[in-house]
This record gives sequence, structure tokens and C-alpha cells, in this order.
Amino acid sequence: MSDDTEKATLRAIARERRRHFVASLDPLAHRLAFKVIPSPLARRLADAQVVALYMGLDDEAPAQRLAAPLQALGKTLALPRVIDRLGSMDFLTWRPEDQLFPGLFGTSHPQAAGDPVVPDVIIAPLIGFDRAMNRLGQGGGYYDRIFARYPDALRIGLAWSVQEHDVLPADPWDLPLHLILTEIELIEGEEA
Repeated sequence: MSDDTEKATLRAIARERRRHFVASLDPLAHRLAFKVIPSPLARRLADAQVVALYMGLDDEAPAQRLAAPLQALGKTLALPRVIDRLGSMDFLTWRPEDQLFPGLFGTSHPQAAGDPVVPDVIIAPLIGFDRAMNRLGQGGGYYDRIFARYPDALRIGLAWSVQEHDVLPADPWDLPLHLILTEIELIEGEEA
């Protein structure tokens, strides 16, 4: 099986697993998930100024719930803006009270008010992850490109625990995550 076929199969399995997991969550547990930044992660973010989040779609882990605790730490928040269908994306400053505008692929982003910002930390959505810190994304390459564009940024995957796989295929251009935060644990990679 080719890597592309294997990744497509893994994406389908992971989406189904995630959908069932989120549907089975107690509503209170769902509302409380990702509202607190664990102490080890807060220490890792101490020197960061700009933290890029994302607006969770469907049953993705809701990164927007980290906004309040990140603001309490004095961080500037940003959201991605998908620029085109070729994998181009940048980050715009965002506050939770800001109006969001529709973007490509069902995304939302703030109004551009000035130049895009450079993130110190990129919190990325994912479909699957493994303990080698590999991330299986949607397949468009947006985060692969943004990780390469900002190689010094701390790369954090946000996921439900059920999205873990034993092993995921990784292409040469796939940069591993430094950390993965799930609703039950913070996983640190060797490069973290």
C-alpha cells in the first residue's frame, strides 16, 4: 500500500473513531476539556509571545477553549487564515470577542488588521498522532508548510486521546510535533 493510500485509509478510520468518541462524551466532560493549560505546558510557553490557535471544526479538539488561559498568561493570540487552495496560510491577531469571517474549507478567521503575525507557538489540529510525535492532518499540507515556514515555533498538536495510533507513516517533509495535548495528558517528544 502506498503512503498516500495508507494515509487516506488511516484518516477515514481516525475520523470515524474521533466522531464516535466525541459523540459518546458526557456533555459536561466535553465542555470542560481543554479549558486548562497543564503546568508543564505553561512553563514551556513562558517565553512565547504569540500563540496560534485554530477554531475547531466538527469534532476536532476545540483549541479556542485555550484562549482564556493563554490570555491570562499574557499571550497574544492568533488564528490561521487560509489564503488559497495551494496550501498557503498565515496568522492574524485574534481576541475571543472579535468577529470572525468565513474562509476556505469551512474555516473562520479574524479581519486582517495590519500585517500577519509570526507565531512562537503553533497549536495545530490533527486527525491522528503517535508517540513518535508524528501528526496525521487533513491532507492539504497547510500545517506542513507552516511548520517549515516557522521552524523555530513550538509545534503542539491538540487532540482527543482516541486519536492516538501505534505508528503513523511520515513523509520526509513531515516535521514532528514537540508536544501533544489531549484531554487526559501532555505528551512530550524527545526534541521538546
